[in-house]
Amino acid sequence: MRYLHTMVRVANLEESLKFYCEKLGLQLVHRKDYDKGRFTLVYLAAPEDVDSARQHKAPTLELTYNWDSESYSGGRNFGHLAYGVNDIYAVCQRMMDAGVTINRPPRDGHMAFFRSPDGISIELLQNGEPLEPREPWKSMENSGEW
Repeated sequence: MRYLHTMVRVANLEESLKFYCEKLGLQLVHRKDYDKGRFTLVYLAAPEDVDSARQHKAPTLELTYNWDSESYSGGRNFGHLAYGVNDIYAVCQRMMDAGVTINRPPRDGHMAFFRSPDGISIELLQNGEPLEPREPWKSMENSGEW
């Protein structure tokens, strides 16, 4: 397992970029606009991590900007911790066997979410290409919030 990124939602992308880049000194690694979903993802890295982060070998800060205005209260602006895993199905099974609810099952063989005892969302992402969808995962419904 490898730590990938921490995601925070931002209300004003330009203001946030000024803060994180110009003031804090982080550098832009990747930016992608999702017209269909109406959001933008921006990945930032510490100066010493930029080259490694571009190769997905160093953790980043993910800024998520939703184009439609939304109020973030109760910690909703903090999104999740993300980890890359070699076998998403095996990790999810291990978590379920330990009594953890998988809130967003890995139906696509690529992504899953569950929560810590304190309610922090944790995202698992399959390293490399997604695994072939298979049961029981591909039929599982979402549970709760993630």
